[in-house]
Amino acid sequence: MKTLTRAELERSLKSDIKPLYLLLGCESYLRGIAAQAIADAALGDTPLREFNEMSFTLLNDDIRSAIAAAEQLPMMCTRRVVKIRDFAKIRVDDEEVLIAYLKNPVPSTVMILVADDLDKRKASSKELLGSCVVVDFSPLKDSDAKAWCKARLKELKTSIDDQVLSEVIRLVGTDIQILSTEIDKLASAAIGTKGITLDLVDDLIGRSRELSNWELGDHLMANNRKRALETLHRLLDDGAEPVMLVGLIASNYRKLALGKYLLARGGRDEVFRNVALPPFKRDGFLATLQRSDATKIAKGIQLIAAADLAIKTSQAPPRLQLEMLVCELAG
Repeated sequence: MKTLTRAELERSLKSDIKPLYLLLGCESYLRGIAAQAIADAALGDTPLREFNEMSFTLLNDDIRSAIAAAEQLPMMCTRRVVKIRDFAKIRVDDEEVLIAYLKNPVPSTVMILVADDLDKRKASSKELLGSCVVVDFSPLKDSDAKAWCKARLKELKTSIDDQVLSEVIRLVGTDIQILSTEIDKLASAAIGTKGITLDLVDDLIGRSRELSNWELGDHLMANNRKRALETLHRLLDDGAEPVMLVGLIASNYRKLALGKYLLARGGRDEVFRNVALPPFKRDGFLATLQRSDATKIAKGIQLIAAADLAIKTSQAPPRLQLEMLVCELAG
């Protein structure tokens, strides 16, 4: 089936509700809004919504339970809605159950399947793409994220100019869940002036993120595993991208490797001609260089490269990979 945009889905729900929807992509905030819009369109104002709307996750639930729910008739309503998340975790033995339903869906049920991505090697993936109305939720481009922010700020009756908004996007990224939190925070802080300034963005987003980045590097260098993990969790909970954090850690180790080499050959001045650091960090950096072992630094760079590859190839959840990396580096 043709892949729809979010706007096309919104228009189609006004006139025609299909039995199968696949919401595909990692933009989880807008994906959740779309799933709710489909359910609202399907169930309307039914007074027995709780009996006609069910959700399953294949992390915990069996696909047979979800299909059994989809095959039930609605209660005092024209339709029922069944949402299935994490179906990428479906076992090979259970794929046939899902494929059989996709080929012959119950007309009175609206099934909404939600996933970040599909494993194209699985037989069910081809059937999903062929049978479902597919709606794309790929990561937003900067321009789309800016448009969303402007619309949200208009609702909040707060202004922002393009330069300031570009800085917000640069610091936060385009994940709408994270942007929503930061935009609401900025709008609340600007309530007296009704305008978000560059200074306000720097105070509320830029400096706090920058300080946490320095803090993570400091704890790793000091082999303080407990504090390093606490800082890592704070950064992740604030919405920092795992790949970005791996890059941050890699940058710290690159500076260490370069600084160790230069310190042995040219002393302090040579180090800081080539390693850019703010003045208040230089003494601590030198102390770290003097107690660091070049072999350990090289080993750390190898561990960082392995973690980066593991995250980019989805060998394990990114958060887990980062936690393991921090534990190894700060051990």
